[in-house]
Amino acid sequence: MTDLSLSRPLPRAIPGGSLSGRDLRVFLIAAILLLAGAVYLNHLVGWRQAALFAVGGGLGITLYHAAFGFTSSWRVFIADRKGAGLRAQMVMLALGSLLFFPALAAGSLFGQPVEGFVSPAGTAVVIGAFLFGVGMQLGGGCASGTLFTVGGGNTRMVVTLFFFVVGSVIATAHLPWWFSLPAPPPVSIVDSLGLGPALALNLSIFAAIAAGTWWLEKRRHGVAAPIAGERSQPLWRRLTRGPWPLVWGAIALALLNFATLYLAGRPWGVTSAFALWGAKGAQALGVDILSWPYWSAREAALEAGIAHDITSVMDIGLVLGALAAAGLAGKFAPVWRIPARSLLAAAVGGVLLGYGARLAFGCNIGAYFSGIVSGSLHGWLWLVAAFIGNIAGTKLRPLFGLAVERTPRQTVC
Repeated sequence: MTDLSLSRPLPRAIPGGSLSGRDLRVFLIAAILLLAGAVYLNHLVGWRQAALFAVGGGLGITLYHAAFGFTSSWRVFIADRKGAGLRAQMVMLALGSLLFFPALAAGSLFGQPVEGFVSPAGTAVVIGAFLFGVGMQLGGGCASGTLFTVGGGNTRMVVTLFFFVVGSVIATAHLPWWFSLPAPPPVSIVDSLGLGPALALNLSIFAAIAAGTWWLEKRRHGVAAPIAGERSQPLWRRLTRGPWPLVWGAIALALLNFATLYLAGRPWGVTSAFALWGAKGAQALGVDILSWPYWSAREAALEAGIAHDITSVMDIGLVLGALAAAGLAGKFAPVWRIPARSLLAAAVGGVLLGYGARLAFGCNIGAYFSGIVSGSLHGWLWLVAAFIGNIAGTKLRPLFGLAVERTPRQTVC
């Protein structure tokens, strides 16, 4: 059974190691759009917005070449105890914490005021993260995964993205009720414990999770897969054409998030842009969005152009970066025939992703990655609730004709 929602695109043979004419055109189009977008943003908004667009491009290249998919990594661990993807995430979070915590404790980075994503760890986060987790497995991707696979040519993920936007804007109509549910005040462990103890606590948890996944994988399979990869081709070729070892992706994502902290004054986020796009679309269709409390407090964002929204600019850059990477790797190969059950899963999953992200103050990037490296307790609560949601979503996948990867067990006669 073919799983059309896997985060890692299926490679095609590249005759003689050279790009086809179509692949070269795809790469050049993406590269030109990235360059033109940066020039435009520099002129219209300023150099920081142009730089954030470029960072988004770098994120897209990294996610694509390293196939750094949160969804597939969690699924293969849940179903088959293969934990290389989770161990790579712990490396990413550890490096991110080492970079972020001192800057957040100081309140500035190279003279630029900065602050983290610190949100209440309440009922809305639990429900929202759980829904997001189910949506990850049905939709076939997380927030960053949806964007980079769309850029890489996965046509099914375009459906997921559309309904991700729909779910996001629907959630904004209900947020006042959700946010009225019990929730403690936002807690930053950097502020509460101090820099040293907070860093030691986070690093200890990352190490424990990585060790646990290694032990469980080794127990089931006899060996645990490395995240450093093997040198199978020249360095320049791996950098430009992929695939990258997972650890390269982990390091690059942490560094690019740190660059975002400096340029934007806050960490990397993804899904607030989806809500904005959906609200603008609904407004264009005649919906009185400004009568909703969530948007009446964000009227300026609705009236401003997309080019002025940091998250939107980075999301578009991410898609173009993944498109450039897919073209350069010779893997841009859209598939147009998609089973109806798979499309239904994409639609249902997309709505759950969008709705859940807004309730939980973010997604796998804004709440999990950026929340944890911001020292926010809500990031850890998000991880637990979303992982449980992924377990449920993994069990639901076969109902929609979606594969769950398992290594065949050896039988002894």
